[in-house]
Amino acid sequence: MSVQTGTKRKEGGFAETVRVVIHALIIALVIRTFLFQPFNIPSGSMIPTLLVGDYLFVSKFSYGYTHYSFPFSPPIFSGRILSSQPQRGDVVVFRLPKDDSIDYIKRVIGLPGDRIQMIDGVLNINGVPVPRQRVEDFITDDDGVVQRVKQYRETLPNGVSYDTLDLTDNGFYDNTPVYTVPPGEYFMMGDNRDNSTDSRVLSQVGYVPAENLIGRAQIIFFSIRDDTHAWEVWRWPWAVRWGRLFTLVR
Repeated sequence: MSVQTGTKRKEGGFAETVRVVIHALIIALVIRTFLFQPFNIPSGSMIPTLLVGDYLFVSKFSYGYTHYSFPFSPPIFSGRILSSQPQRGDVVVFRLPKDDSIDYIKRVIGLPGDRIQMIDGVLNINGVPVPRQRVEDFITDDDGVVQRVKQYRETLPNGVSYDTLDLTDNGFYDNTPVYTVPPGEYFMMGDNRDNSTDSRVLSQVGYVPAENLIGRAQIIFFSIRDDTHAWEVWRWPWAVRWGRLFTLVR
C-alpha cells in the first residue's frame, strides 16, 4: 500500500512539473508575441545610441500587431491590428522589405509624405535643414588604437534629440537625391550615418511598409563588449558595460 502511494505521489509530482513548464512556456510566448521581445545588436549602424553587444527589449504593442509579430511570421492576416503610427525619432525594429526573414533596427526619420534629403551631411526634412550641434567627439578603442569621431546632436522637428556620428567628410550618402516617402511607409536611418545601410539605399532597404514594423526599442537590459560572448560569464566583471544596463533607448 505504501509503495503504491509513493508511486502515485511521484506520478503526481511529475505531472505537476510538466504543467508548470507548459504554463511557463505559454506565458513566455504570450509576452514575446504581444508585449516584449528581446533583440541583440550585431552591427555598428546605430552607434552611438546602440553599441555592438547591447541586448534590448522591444515593445511589440507600440504600433499594433501584424503577422510578423508572431513566431515564424505565419501569413494569417495582412495589415495591422490596433495600429498606431510611430513618431519621428523612434528607434524601431522592422523586417527588411527586401528579405523579410531579416530584422533591422534604425531610427524613424521620415513619415508618409515627407521629403528627405542629405545635403553636405546635413539631414533635410521637407526642404528644411534639421538643426545639429557639434558635441564632444565619440572615442573608440580598437585593440589599443584610439580614434576620435565627430559627433553631432540632431534635433528633429518634433523636438526629439539624439547623437549621430560623422566618420568621414563627404561620405557616400552625405549628398543624396530627394526621397519622397510613399503613403503607409517610413524612411529609416542609422545614427552612424557613414556606416549604415538604411532607407537611403533603395536597392537594399528603401522605404519600410508599416506592416513590417515589429516594435519600438525601449530599454537596454544587458550590454557586453563586442569581443566577448554573453555566455562567457567568467569575463562579465570586466566585459559587461555596467553603466548601460537598464537604460532607456532614446
